[in-house]
Amino acid sequence: MDYSQFLAMKQEIGLLVVFLLVFLYDTFMPRSTQKGLPAFASIAMLLLTVAGCLGCCLCSCSDVVAFGGMYETSPVISAIKNILNIGVVIVLIQSIKWANGEFMTMRRGEFYELLLVTLFGMYLMISARHFLVFVIGLESASLPLAAMVAFDKNRYESHEAAVKYILTAVFSSAIFMMGLSFVYALAGSLYFENIYGALFVSSTSTMLVIAIAFVIAGIGFKLSLVPFHLWTADVYQGAPTSVTSYLSVISKGATAFAFLVVMAQVFGSLYAQVWEWMLYALIILTITVGNLFAIRQRNMKRFLAFSSISQAGYIMLGVIAYNTLGMAAMMFYILVYIFSNLGAFGVIGAIENASGKVSMDDYRGLYKTNPRLAFTMMLAMFSLAGIPPFAGFFSKFFIFTGALQGASVAIYVLVLIALINTIVSLYYYLLVVKAMFISDDECVIAPFRSSCSERLGMWIALFGIMFLGLLSPVYDSLIDLSSLSSIGMYFIR
Repeated sequence: MDYSQFLAMKQEIGLLVVFLLVFLYDTFMPRSTQKGLPAFASIAMLLLTVAGCLGCCLCSCSDVVAFGGMYETSPVISAIKNILNIGVVIVLIQSIKWANGEFMTMRRGEFYELLLVTLFGMYLMISARHFLVFVIGLESASLPLAAMVAFDKNRYESHEAAVKYILTAVFSSAIFMMGLSFVYALAGSLYFENIYGALFVSSTSTMLVIAIAFVIAGIGFKLSLVPFHLWTADVYQGAPTSVTSYLSVISKGATAFAFLVVMAQVFGSLYAQVWEWMLYALIILTITVGNLFAIRQRNMKRFLAFSSISQAGYIMLGVIAYNTLGMAAMMFYILVYIFSNLGAFGVIGAIENASGKVSMDDYRGLYKTNPRLAFTMMLAMFSLAGIPPFAGFFSKFFIFTGALQGASVAIYVLVLIALINTIVSLYYYLLVVKAMFISDDECVIAPFRSSCSERLGMWIALFGIMFLGLLSPVYDSLIDLSSLSSIGMYFIR
């Protein structure tokens, strides 16, 4: 074995270094310095992110394949990993106050170690070109998340959320593996390229359709696509807010890109015959059901849970576009979604840490007592709703543009339904703004000053919302990276 192949895994090695540093700090540093661990982990992750972004900008290397074709890295893959790193940095910064609370004294290090393990699994999912590596990454990303959801062991809701998450994860993995067994029976290989070649020359069969349906269902669980979304609201509500924010953006973003790679490089030759129509139904159901149920929610974490379900449907438009513009638009959408959603969760976390309140009714009159938090939440809601000139408007515009590159009438109908649902989402996002700024009820949340780390996390999120909306060369750069990616060669309708 040529050990120089490990040099292709620069970002994975960098993440393992961060993990080891956090582990050593947690294990050997004296108890008096343990409260510095959250800041240490945030700084270490920030340095890894900066190094990754600089490497992506300065290095123009082509795709690199290692371990007999089981692992692949490229500029576009490095870019999506850097996007995930940006979200992780914001989550870590926003969680500093919570991690330094009395409740977390004995398990502070476990939170960061589990989080970094899940991120490593997501890295493997994105770079996998063999289903064995993909499954290893999928399970590495899923199982530690169950422990993170159950972190608040003294709350019944946390126990319930963890049980629901782990049971659903087990069943979804079983369905996914069943689909892989069918794929292996048809293609005789688990390499993405070999499966693509075998399916390209074979005729469509009932077993193949079932196999693709099972694979989509297995990955759809991680993305919270309807009807695989039933765990989402309870898990988001029961998990600690820092874990919920991580689940809502990082896990979803990594799985969305991995889903695109699998569908393009494995089943791309069957796009029009089989899975295009499956995704049409899933996207319409996901956006519509997510929006309708979000209207009924009063708990802010459940509210954002159904909002994230709807957002997953919009992200999937980048997959159904099945072109370079769609891939670039999906990456840009994930980046914008990270800033917008984490801005909202930053406000929710700050209010919960200060008052323990998470109901939308408690936000009535928030502008009178905490105007800066109300302003931050308003901009996050505007961006999630797609109101110009904020970043969310452009992310939706670009992903609709990418989808409309298709020539079929069905694509235009799908985008029209998505646009109608955007109007519905505008209504329930503005319900939060109405409660904070227009409600005449007596203020429930007293004035308070959030911690420095919470304010820093929210400022970073606001900067991303404004920068990506008003002055952003990022989308053009993502298009350039996508056009040079080997994934694009599979975009054949």
